[in-house]
Amino acid sequence: MKREKIFEGVATALVTPMAGSEIDYPALKKIIEFQKKNKVDALVVGGTTAEIATISAEERVKLFEAAKEYAAGEIKLIFGIGSNDTEKAIVNAKLANKIGCDGVLAVTPYYNKGTQRGVIEHYRIISEISESPVIIYNVPQRTGMELDFDILDSLVEIPNIVGIKEASDSLEKLSRLLLYSDKLWVYAGNDSATRVNITSGGVGVISVLSNALPCAMRTLCKLSFTNKSEALLLNQKLMPMMKAIFKETNPAPIKYVMSALGLCNNELRLPLTAVENSTRALLDAEIFRLKEEGLLDLENGLLNT
Repeated sequence: MKREKIFEGVATALVTPMAGSEIDYPALKKIIEFQKKNKVDALVVGGTTAEIATISAEERVKLFEAAKEYAAGEIKLIFGIGSNDTEKAIVNAKLANKIGCDGVLAVTPYYNKGTQRGVIEHYRIISEISESPVIIYNVPQRTGMELDFDILDSLVEIPNIVGIKEASDSLEKLSRLLLYSDKLWVYAGNDSATRVNITSGGVGVISVLSNALPCAMRTLCKLSFTNKSEALLLNQKLMPMMKAIFKETNPAPIKYVMSALGLCNNELRLPLTAVENSTRALLDAEIFRLKEEGLLDLENGLLNT
């Protein structure tokens, strides 16, 4: 039996806007209002795109509280609680539950990684502690570990684990994951895999591009469910930008695009830095192309449909 579906369609993996050394809360409010206006299905706060590795425990509390306030019950919230320290992940999960959310996202333990038994125990404990349903996040290019199918065989039996975010463009990997779709909801973790994931039986994407193009990604998801030929056409038009925003380490490129749209400053925390001039030129060209093709209104980021 399938478990609770937190969302279907597009969830935006929100950036954390910065102003100097501080989180820019007026910009965060503006971004969340922009997301609500464009009717995305959910927001992920405190994930990789949020630069969560450089956000302190105190800032995490304020970030979650602010997102909860700005969302105002109008959009589903998923809080990133992952850590390579199970005890910290437990603390984060309790925090997320206390503030209130629709689900939590837990990345696989990184750096020290863990044995097969250790990873299973890590997720089992988180799922037992969390009052909110858990989405697993597999992103081996970041974590240095691959969530293999032997581990997944055990994780799908844990009741409070309801979905997986898979950051892969591999058709073979996605196809194998969808064999678990009777127990887990499968979400693309790469924008470029959105259409294929949905048309193959997945239920959506946790998207970076939707920070700047929320309506475009919402439309792509909707078409992928309902009109595969139109979805293919839109996907082809968006793919160059999907690739461009990963030309350098995420979220540097998407923050540059958002700054061009007037949504936030082009600021990151070290060791991340603003994109190089060559990447900036590429992103500028993509913004111009999308505008010329009628896909992007630079004043509000809305897809013209």
